[in-house]
Amino acid sequence: MLSATASDPPPGSARLPAQAAARAPIRTLGPDDRPAILQHLLALGERDRYLRFGFAAQDEHIRRYVEGLRFGLDEVFGIFNRRLQLIAMAHLAYMVRPGQGSDAAEFGVSVSAHARGRGYGQRLFARALLHARNHGVRWLYIHALSENAPMLHIARKAGALVVQQAGESECHLELPPADFDSQWSELLQEELARVDYRFKALRAWGWRWGRRLLGWLGARLGR
Repeated sequence: MLSATASDPPPGSARLPAQAAARAPIRTLGPDDRPAILQHLLALGERDRYLRFGFAAQDEHIRRYVEGLRFGLDEVFGIFNRRLQLIAMAHLAYMVRPGQGSDAAEFGVSVSAHARGRGYGQRLFARALLHARNHGVRWLYIHALSENAPMLHIARKAGALVVQQAGESECHLELPPADFDSQWSELLQEELARVDYRFKALRAWGWRWGRRLLGWLGARLGR
């Protein structure tokens, strides 16, 4: 259990990371992004899969997970590099109760090995937290293995209440209600991410056609 100082919020209530997500464009993913999600998760090493899913996930487990993503109900967020490769993603899964809707959600995140140390996990958490807050979620949960130090660091940094038992940890945050600033911040971040992705796609298209043109010119001049 976390301790709190006089300047801290009560344990289990969220410290909203100020502008944490603004430095890395984070785009909301949809069904068309399943191939990129699958490629990202399949590239995770054995231990990374174990920490992300809580068990030694094989390729078939990951394929079923990706196929079962509930786009339109849950939210999936991603960070792409300049080559349009998905290098970090987060899944915000709503905990829906029949007849009662949902006031709780669970967060999970993964970052490609070569992209770690840049704060992407923290930024994805901030983005998911903002979205959850704006959509009426009161409680945000994280279930992680107690050995998953990066995930627990993210939770503790946000002010989560962390309970450890039998090698597993459950973290939860009580989110404040949405306000004008939170709603405007999410809209701005989403639009910036869309523009960033379009720019990267256009640049990638230009490079592909540029290489083809150079190859064609080389072939013509070599005749």
